[in-house]
Amino acid sequence: MHSARLLIASLLLTVGLAAHAQGNPRVQVETNMGAFVIELDPERAPLTVANFLQYVHEDFYSGVIFHRVISNFIAQAGQYDEKYAEKKPRETIHNESGNGLSNRRGTVGLARTADPHSGDAQFYINLQDNGLLDPQPTRWGYTVFGKVVDGMNVVDAIGQVATGQAGPIEKDAPLKPIIIIRIEELKSAP
Repeated sequence: MHSARLLIASLLLTVGLAAHAQGNPRVQVETNMGAFVIELDPERAPLTVANFLQYVHEDFYSGVIFHRVISNFIAQAGQYDEKYAEKKPRETIHNESGNGLSNRRGTVGLARTADPHSGDAQFYINLQDNGLLDPQPTRWGYTVFGKVVDGMNVVDAIGQVATGQAGPIEKDAPLKPIIIIRIEELKSAP
């Protein structure tokens, strides 16, 4: 009887994990340096994922650049096109940084200003573990809403490009533009 319960519990866990994995939306980010895939976490960051996917479906990210790259920290995109013209985002959203997700290597977060509820279209990818971006008892953190699940080698290559001053960015801008050609939501397997 005990082994039958263990078998049933094991099967339920396996089915549950498979269903959860299939349910998480994924997007492919195609850049002029290669492509990578991000799995989003709508259970932990529902507002942020819905916001990001709306930008994806509106084709907002086509032609934007990674405008800020800091080696061994983050790569950030979502505001400027190749000529550093700003794209106009929608309204900002509520900060969801207390969702239990941490700014670990390969995770994707919502960029913001010093105002904790100022995130809109800009996102970043953690190039290493960045616990300092997580919430603390005395301050808001930065909302993690997904993770790179394929193509981290492309993200690492982006993280190693030469940077300096470009457009309105005083430092940390890639000297050769890293362009997002498109971001598209991947269809889940039947």
